[in-house]
Amino acid sequence: MLVLLVSGPAIYSSSFNQGGKFMALSDIDVTQAKYFELNNQINIPKNGQIQLDKDQAALADFLATNVKPNTKTFNSVAERLTWLIDHDYLEADFIHQYPMAFIERLYQYLNDQDFHFQSFMAAYKFYAQYALKTDDKEFYLENYLDRVAMNALFLAHGDQELAMQLADELIHQRYQPATPTFLNAGRKRRGEFVSCFELQATDDMNSIGRVINSALQLSKIGGGVGISLTNLREAGAPIKKIKGASSGVVPVMKLLEDTFSYSNQLGQRQGAGVVYLSVFHPDIIDFLGAKKENADEKVRIKTLSLGITVPDKFYELVEANADMYLFSPYDVEKVYGQPFAYVDITAEYDRMVANPAIHKVKVNARSLEDEISKLQQESGYPYIVNIDTENRANPIAGRIIMSNLCSEIAQVQTPSQINDDQTYAHLGTDVSCNLGSTNVANLMETPDFGQSIQAMVRALTYISDIESLATVPTIKHGNDQLHAIGLGAMGLHGFLAKHHIQYGSPVAVEFTSVYFMLLNYWSLVASHQLAVERHQTFANFEDSQYATGEYFDQYLNHDYRPQSTAVQALFANHFLPSPADWATLKAQVMSDGLYNAYRLAVAPNGSTSYIGDSTSSLHPIINRIEERQEASIGKIYYPAPYLSNNTLPYYQSAYDTDMRHVIDTYAAAQVHVDQALSMTLFLRSTIPSGLYEWKAGRTEKMTTRDLNILRHYAFQSGIKSIYYIRTFTDDESEIGANQCESCSI
Repeated sequence: MLVLLVSGPAIYSSSFNQGGKFMALSDIDVTQAKYFELNNQINIPKNGQIQLDKDQAALADFLATNVKPNTKTFNSVAERLTWLIDHDYLEADFIHQYPMAFIERLYQYLNDQDFHFQSFMAAYKFYAQYALKTDDKEFYLENYLDRVAMNALFLAHGDQELAMQLADELIHQRYQPATPTFLNAGRKRRGEFVSCFELQATDDMNSIGRVINSALQLSKIGGGVGISLTNLREAGAPIKKIKGASSGVVPVMKLLEDTFSYSNQLGQRQGAGVVYLSVFHPDIIDFLGAKKENADEKVRIKTLSLGITVPDKFYELVEANADMYLFSPYDVEKVYGQPFAYVDITAEYDRMVANPAIHKVKVNARSLEDEISKLQQESGYPYIVNIDTENRANPIAGRIIMSNLCSEIAQVQTPSQINDDQTYAHLGTDVSCNLGSTNVANLMETPDFGQSIQAMVRALTYISDIESLATVPTIKHGNDQLHAIGLGAMGLHGFLAKHHIQYGSPVAVEFTSVYFMLLNYWSLVASHQLAVERHQTFANFEDSQYATGEYFDQYLNHDYRPQSTAVQALFANHFLPSPADWATLKAQVMSDGLYNAYRLAVAPNGSTSYIGDSTSSLHPIINRIEERQEASIGKIYYPAPYLSNNTLPYYQSAYDTDMRHVIDTYAAAQVHVDQALSMTLFLRSTIPSGLYEWKAGRTEKMTTRDLNILRHYAFQSGIKSIYYIRTFTDDESEIGANQCESCSI
């Protein structure tokens, strides 16, 4: 394999091909590029074997024929940085925080690590999507080591020790910042460092108008936006000021869909948004129906994603095969003095049913559940947020009312009151998602788990500290109050296969629990240390379960250290906190506080899992050789990490995996994660024989009953949210495939 060359002394110094002609990226005929042909041969077995060597050949050819001759080179690190600053490619301030001698030492350290991409996909993805290029897009101005250096220097904000720690985490691919951060860190002309947000509308026209404007602004910067419409009065509800009736939530959905389509970064990307509605909202049937393929064009929602918030009471009514009541948000707000989304429906349901001041509609709970499953079969939507589960586990004072575009964010919000001139009578709080991910296989090789996690928390916190989206005041206010971050994980299946552990097995589930216990422990240590150093906690810390110590009781009452010999061996080189260690941490946090209100969340992981040569998130792989369709290029194939004859038996497709094993895995992690995990469920339209015992004697086709059973199993297992339902059909197409790049990490 060809080692990736880095900028610095004693490297190649010209960009000419053998004929002396000046080369540029546009001179490459991609239809004739040898590396694509070589990569495609991975999918063609030879003598019954996967030709993994062809991927390595494709990688070497790509670096030699695409990267090397089309990279602008310099004689020294100092010369390169000066040129990039002078030509407005890099910001100067973060570079000037460090002596050049230190920067050169950091570069020398990175060079000494002998970094290699492990697959053609990793290198291709990096250079296509992340590497800084000249303004005309003809030449590369950086390689992977340069991007690592810029992230380390930028995120450390002048702290030389932290910069070296981050360089170590990044070059060994133990840590992967979210795409917006990894892409934009240090660049002079850049987008924002975060790109996933949550907004809420209250039941008045001023709020709806403000939300649409905010969606425009956030989509303009590349944001994926989640919006709660639960507080809006239903269709037909009276509007007394104009003696008319409300049109309900569907027209607002259409306005938002048009908003995202219009604000699309000058056509570079489709704006991305998801709207959430309570399952107890009277418009829930129309809400779901708007996404159906046969919906009337006047109401049909094509590109907007849908999610529903589901209280415990819904599951209770479904299990009892009872009727359920849907409540008018306008009336509920009048009775309770707060917007509908902030009312605990499970606790108040019987009183709301009995209250004649609240208008209500009766439907059958199981019929509504079947409608949810039918739509999930057809489209993959809606996402499911088990809102009571999230609020029970929420250690922060306040109420969670929704989630984000990928369903892993679970943070408290407060409503705003907006004047007729669109100023704020009361400024509430909304949410921005500041994400990063550990690479499980690589982090398990770290010499110091705690130091690694603490460096990552500081990197994420710096992004939170500098974020200031003044165009959306509620987003800025929420970030300023909470300093929230979301550290997660990717590469679980790859790690398990590497160690010959079957996904979903008791050993795998126990490993997942211990791994996330460590993420939780060390992120708490890091956030506590930040609070001590800065003499500052997140807002209203004193009202949290951290301040009372209640949060830590589960760790004092249960020892989460590994019990099996197999998992003990996996963690043999790592410190594992005992209940006594948790007790010490509890006392420290109660005394000094935490800087970050939220610390952990697991996103679905998009292109960054490829550049990290990792399986994505915590779910099983789909194919041992994954096929991706790249615009203007064609198909690219990505072999699963660590794939070999020895690991082949441990790489079973998600579509052939019992989804209860996936749910068990996510549930084991969820115990330790203060926010949520983006969990996708994978099913075939024809279920493999014997996979689910309840199919015996019934049709082999996937039915709404299958989805109902799995959703209830997830709820009973403590799962906070379900992202897509992905269905592999008999004609080998996919329904509900995740195309979201806006908040992938």
